[in-house]
Amino acid sequence: MAEPSPLSESPQASPPAPFIVTAELPPDVLAWADGLRRAHFPPERNWLKAHVTLFHSFAPSLRAELLAMLGSVAGEFAPPPCAVTGLMNLGRGTAIALSSPGMLQVRGLIADRFHGALTAQDRHPLRLHITVQNKVTPEAARALQAALEPVLERRRFRFTGLGLHLYRGPHWESLGTWRFRGKEGG
Repeated sequence: MAEPSPLSESPQASPPAPFIVTAELPPDVLAWADGLRRAHFPPERNWLKAHVTLFHSFAPSLRAELLAMLGSVAGEFAPPPCAVTGLMNLGRGTAIALSSPGMLQVRGLIADRFHGALTAQDRHPLRLHITVQNKVTPEAARALQAALEPVLERRRFRFTGLGLHLYRGPHWESLGTWRFRGKEGG
C-alpha cells in the first residue's frame, strides 16, 4: 500500500478539488489499455493514463472517512476477478467493456457508506469500462469500434487495488493506492 500524500490546498486555490476513486489495473493490462488510449484518444485531450473510474467526485470534506474506508475495503477483499467482454459505445467515444461482479460489490460497499454524499453521476449504476477514445464524432467512434471489435483481446485479470486521485482539472494527482490483500472467498 502506498501511503497517501498530504493534501494541502493553497489559500489562493479555487474551490477544493474533489476526489476520484479508481479500480487499479495490473501492469500488463494497464500497458495494453493505455496503448489503445494513446493510439485512439485525441492527443490534445489525453492527459490521463488508462483507468477504471469507480467514483467521479467525492467532496474534500470526506477525506478522512474516505481514506479509512479505502484501506478497510482493500484489506478485506482479495483482488476481484475481471473479464474484458467487448467494446462499449460511448456515443462520442469508445471504451473497453469489463465484467467484474466482485469489483461492483466493492464499489457497492463504498457507495452504501457514502450514500448521502454521492453526486448524481455516482448514484447511477456503474458500467465498468476503460475509455480508449472520447470527444470524437459518433462516426469516428463507430469506425473505431468496427475496427477493434474483431481483434479485441478478450482477457481475464484481477484488479490489484483501489486508487485515490485529486482532480486538478483536467489532470489528476495520484494520492495513494491500497492493494487488495484479503483472502479469497471472504
